[in-house]
Amino acid sequence: MVDDKKIVLPGRKDGAAVTASRKTAPASLSPAVLERLKSAKEYIGIDKVDGPLIFIRKTHSVGYRELVECVDAAGLTRLGIVLETSADVVVVQVFEGTASLTLPQTRLRFKGEPHKLGVSEKMLGRVFNGLGQPRDGGPAPRAEHYLNVNGKAINPTARAYPRDFIQTGISVIDGMNTLIRGQKLPIFSGNGLPHNELAGQITRQSKIRGAESEFAVIFAAMGVKHDVANFFIRSFEESGVSHKVALFLSLADDPSIERLITPRSALTLAEFLAFEKNMHVLVILTDMANYCESLREVSTIRGEIPSRKGYPGYLYSDLAELYERSGMLKSSPGSITQLPILTMPNDDISHPIPDLTGYITEGQIVFEREMHSRGIYPPVAGLPSLSRLMKDGIGKDMTREDHPHLASQLFAAYSYVKDVRNLASVIGEEELTPLDNKYLEFGKAFEEKFITQRRDEDRTIEQTLSLGWETLRLLPAEELTRLTEEEIDTYYAV
Repeated sequence: MVDDKKIVLPGRKDGAAVTASRKTAPASLSPAVLERLKSAKEYIGIDKVDGPLIFIRKTHSVGYRELVECVDAAGLTRLGIVLETSADVVVVQVFEGTASLTLPQTRLRFKGEPHKLGVSEKMLGRVFNGLGQPRDGGPAPRAEHYLNVNGKAINPTARAYPRDFIQTGISVIDGMNTLIRGQKLPIFSGNGLPHNELAGQITRQSKIRGAESEFAVIFAAMGVKHDVANFFIRSFEESGVSHKVALFLSLADDPSIERLITPRSALTLAEFLAFEKNMHVLVILTDMANYCESLREVSTIRGEIPSRKGYPGYLYSDLAELYERSGMLKSSPGSITQLPILTMPNDDISHPIPDLTGYITEGQIVFEREMHSRGIYPPVAGLPSLSRLMKDGIGKDMTREDHPHLASQLFAAYSYVKDVRNLASVIGEEELTPLDNKYLEFGKAFEEKFITQRRDEDRTIEQTLSLGWETLRLLPAEELTRLTEEEIDTYYAV
């Protein structure tokens, strides 16, 4: 332990440094220097290093999430934030790791402000690390503003209700789990499932039909491998959409604590583009499971009492802090739409991460491993997936004004297909009724024609609706109980 740390003043004109004990100040110092000494915020020596955390005692009053510069003996500077503050000890979380930091020689500079990201429209088309520093070899874009990465809470009364449809080009999403502008709609996947491919495809194909304002994509990847990062970069470059995409990459070999700041950096840029530049922004966050693992790591080191599966009790509020930074404002034409992606441990949808995420967000898109094993892409399970705001994007003066009940009928028919398949596994298909065999035929066509599509296939909403009606025609008209007679007369008999 180092008990008598020192405060260090900035260098004088002659380059010499003025140092003084924190307990007493030399009487020979001038009043001006003494005044600077009182406001000094740099300390030599720390008390403890534990993983990504630094502990220091006897500091001045510091703020929660205040930005800290940590300087090692070689002069290398890395960033951290205040994680916990009290009269006795301050805990600093270092994003770039604590390797090479020694107790007596480490310097801490408390900046007196939160971590801020320099944002600019020029950040589109660039690749950054989790802290918002360029990692594509180019210079840092000239910042138009410096914004607090923790964001600002949006007054609920200032929010506009999401209603406008975002076309992803994926039929099972556009047709049955529609993504609405300003919504937060997570994807629940599993290890080995093609969530990265789907995320890249959505990034390449997403558009707002008839929108006058520009559309941009902020892609934040946490804990991904190098080949996955290269896949995303190459995919966006080859498809010609990289100019509208900003990537924030925290790779698997980067310090895990950096993952905690990555989504906040991405959302800070998204807020600037949406509410300052009036753009429609789609934010894709992957993988939120890696983010939560880092949160659990920090909680364990701090000795906090764990909650379910060892995760901290504030996991819900921490996730809500990120997810609730999406939406629309009445005072701005821009919007932020979130598409978080998380891998469910052991494909367990009741695991704390997907469970709490489902409480906060407006629905979920769930991957099914059995569908993936049958070669279906994207392997989106029809029944556990839903979009709670989908109904608000359908109806009069909306994209699907003439097809308000198509998705409901597809859900109902596919649900009965699941029951018939379970029955057939017990008694055999030869014992099924002719109607049940019709449903089996519908289920096969629905999965092969409507759900399944190529990884580079971009379907319009009109193509998606047409495929939906095509599969429903395999069923007798009297089975289509969710449709109106007008819909059946207009589209079923075509």
